[in-house]
Amino acid sequence: MQEIEAKFFVQNLKNIEMRLHSLEAHLIQERVLETNIRFDLPDNRLRSEGRVLRLRQDSEAKFTYKGAGKNNQGILSRTEIEFIVGDFEKAKSFLEALGYQSIFYYEKYRTTYDINACHVMLDELPYGNFVEIEGDSVKTIKKISDTLNLNWDTAIATSYNSLFEHVCAKRPGFNSTNLSFSALNGLSFTAADLSVRAADDQQQNNP
Repeated sequence: MQEIEAKFFVQNLKNIEMRLHSLEAHLIQERVLETNIRFDLPDNRLRSEGRVLRLRQDSEAKFTYKGAGKNNQGILSRTEIEFIVGDFEKAKSFLEALGYQSIFYYEKYRTTYDINACHVMLDELPYGNFVEIEGDSVKTIKKISDTLNLNWDTAIATSYNSLFEHVCAKRPGFNSTNLSFSALNGLSFTAADLSVRAADDQQQNNP
């Protein structure tokens, strides 16, 4: 129940996927649309403590709880408890009946590969593309990031929610609780908008 992962912003997700194919990585989950809702109590207790309660719908509906994270060399480590629920809407109503409120809605397309006992997730969000690598240690994750030619120094130890808050702070008028493809349709974003650096920027990585 321990999640250990590194996240990278990338400019060319297709190149990363081609690299995974060349390494004969195993496709675990084909590209699927995820819808996610984060919940909290009216006093924002979970968020203030760095904890997450999420309901997700992709090929299945899932409840996820994440404890407060620890940043270790750009890698986020935290307790994670996740399980499948039978009905997304009933699960949502269940939380609301207990007094939890929706605080953030976000969408992404995710494709998942397995390579050398690590999961590599290719994520397409309304504001850009990312690679997440999950493994059992910092050393293992770093090895995979090097294999994929990702600049380790650009690892992002924060959530997609927090990244969107950077965007909203720079672009007034955005609804910071709605990170959906329809809400951001037709808009483009740079690494600077997200306050990150691209992990696959070779000019940046090799000055």
